[in-house]
Amino acid sequence: MPLSAIDIRDGKPFENRILNEVQEFIADDGMESWTADQILRWSVRKFHPRLTISASFGAPEGMILIDMLHRIDPGTRVFVLDTGRLHPATYDLIDRVRDRYGKQVEVVFPDRQEVESMVREKGMNHFYESLENRKLCCRIRKVEPMRRHLAGFDAYVTGLRRDQNLNRADTKKITIDVASGGLVKLNPLADWTHERVLEYVGTHLVPINRLHREGYPSVGCEPCTRAVGVGDDPRSGRWWWENDDTKECGLHVQEEADGSGI
Repeated sequence: MPLSAIDIRDGKPFENRILNEVQEFIADDGMESWTADQILRWSVRKFHPRLTISASFGAPEGMILIDMLHRIDPGTRVFVLDTGRLHPATYDLIDRVRDRYGKQVEVVFPDRQEVESMVREKGMNHFYESLENRKLCCRIRKVEPMRRHLAGFDAYVTGLRRDQNLNRADTKKITIDVASGGLVKLNPLADWTHERVLEYVGTHLVPINRLHREGYPSVGCEPCTRAVGVGDDPRSGRWWWENDDTKECGLHVQEEADGSGI
């Protein structure tokens, strides 16, 4: 993939050595054999303090990354998108992470005027009415705030795993997020299984969302998340009224030609 789009960020050129390394990793899948710990240590060396974790506080993967990076460098940064519609349990977990790690979680909010305009025009729960409305809500409350926040970084880390759903089956451990301005996007847990995730949580006593114990393996916004049955797809409780192939909010989907980002 050509990386000319990321040669310059915020008016400052990437250090050529780092850019060359990223290009090589993407060209030959050179990072695919690395462990999560190796990837995170490399990312801290190359990008900190312009490195951050994108954590929803609604899935254990993000909590694992906070724990792993904290062990490498307690000064690493993490942010969460507060859409205004999160579960109380998610807010509780944010505070638990602050207390456990002594870490300032950077809470990112949507543009107030955009939210107010959308709600006035379409209603409070308009996202149930159509896929178009739901994508609009995700874009205003999540996608655009995240892109604005990431403008101050060179790289970010996510908890994406290949077995989470079909849309993530081809997730690479390092990519370029062109839609967010050419940031380096790192997915250290891409090849982890759900069992491995649970093992790490149990071994290191990582704080996780209490709703996981109540049948919510994946916790998003309160009106868009429900509990799932035993043996059901872990993400089937997210946007349950839609088809499986539309169940992404847009944060981890390549920007479409129309610029929607979903």
